[in-house]
Amino acid sequence: RWQKVLYERQPFPDNYVDQRFLEELRKNVHARQYRYQAVVFQSGAVVQQLCSVCVFVLTWWYMDAGILSPQGLFGAALVSSLLGYVLFDAVDGGAGRWASGRTRWADLKSTLVFAAFTYGFSPVLKTLTESISTDTIYAMSALMLLGHLIFFDYGANAAIVSSTLSLNMAIFASVCLASRLPRALHAFVMVTFAMQIFALWPMLQKKLKARTPRCYVGVTVLFALAALAGLATVSSVGAVLFASLLLAISCLCPYCLIRLQLLKDNIHGPWDEAEIKEDLSRFLM
Repeated sequence: RWQKVLYERQPFPDNYVDQRFLEELRKNVHARQYRYQAVVFQSGAVVQQLCSVCVFVLTWWYMDAGILSPQGLFGAALVSSLLGYVLFDAVDGGAGRWASGRTRWADLKSTLVFAAFTYGFSPVLKTLTESISTDTIYAMSALMLLGHLIFFDYGANAAIVSSTLSLNMAIFASVCLASRLPRALHAFVMVTFAMQIFALWPMLQKKLKARTPRCYVGVTVLFALAALAGLATVSSVGAVLFASLLLAISCLCPYCLIRLQLLKDNIHGPWDEAEIKEDLSRFLM
């Protein structure tokens, strides 16, 4: 009888296998089973980040067109930041702050230092790209915002994820767009708003998602509706296309993922590479 060993001579060719070979066949051993509601819930991170980019670009367009004043934007951003700051601590009862050991006084100092440096360098930001054509600025900003969306941390454990790179690309795009605004005050308010929507807002999103999923879903829907309403004031066609994109990401793509899971056919068996599960550290001593 044939034995699956190489140290004995057997009257069979080297590539011979008997009928028992396929008895160890297993399919989709490590395949994950997804639920449609869970995938739709996880897609909210992508929807929120797309809406953040949309709101940022719309805000810049309003300021460039003179519809929105820098004082009005700064006041609205300040009030929303204070509300978000209170909500950030109220969600977990201050447990996260206690674990990190960071005080409110330290947060206030960091905010004041950032605001002071940004305001002091706003004339430099305003004249930083005067030698670059406006078309090039727009192209660079679009590429940076696209890179921000690609490298953003949506919660997936992937090599392409880089929160630092994603934030830097968004801030670079905000500096480029702010340099095309009328005055230095506009540039200061625009960069400050970019930090709020690209750095602080995602932190609050993640805490809401982990602590209060229902509140997270409500915030996501309201934020998407606000972005669509703002975009509709600029372009109705753009609002329809953006709404179609959000529906495709949040509803159609999860459905396609669930359907494609049924076609998964990964096979496992004795032909797989051997896995050494024993602890061999004692041989390295």
